[in-house]
Amino acid sequence: MATIRIPTPMRTLTGNKSEVQAAGATVGEVLRDLDARYPGMGARLFDDKGAVRRYVNVFLNDEDVRALKALDTPVKDADRITLIPAMAGG
Repeated sequence: MATIRIPTPMRTLTGNKSEVQAAGATVGEVLRDLDARYPGMGARLFDDKGAVRRYVNVFLNDEDVRALKALDTPVKDADRITLIPAMAGG
């Protein structure tokens, strides 16, 4: 299973855990499994069309998945996925 780093604003959904594990062969499968394990996470990650919300950045081992194959990016058990919500302000 991949390890997912959870940002502070989303930790209420994971029982305040900063890292959790989820299974899947692709980034999309891992994120959907994350939602199955921690209900409500999907609403924070995906838009109505099933794409990652534009204000959520997803990294696989320090690589932005948008520069890879997005949700179709392959994942290995030892991989780390990091979720980073975009910040606004000035």
